[in-house]
Amino acid sequence: MQNQMFLNDRQAAARYGVHRSTLWRWLAAQSFPKPVKLGEGCTRWKLADLEAWEAKKGGGYDA
Repeated sequence: MQNQMFLNDRQAAARYGVHRSTLWRWLAAQSFPKPVKLGEGCTRWKLADLEAWEAKKGGGYDA
């Protein structure tokens, strides 16, 4: 079984050099991977999903 890495919104925002609210705005516009809810008050993005999104975008993160 493969270990999965998860990022919270602060970590994901830092990865792209944007504010946390930008991630949620991208998500609302359906141009950003959906996070997974791991528990009450625990929403995270799979690193593999973010890497796939990056590859699809070709490095331009203006969603």
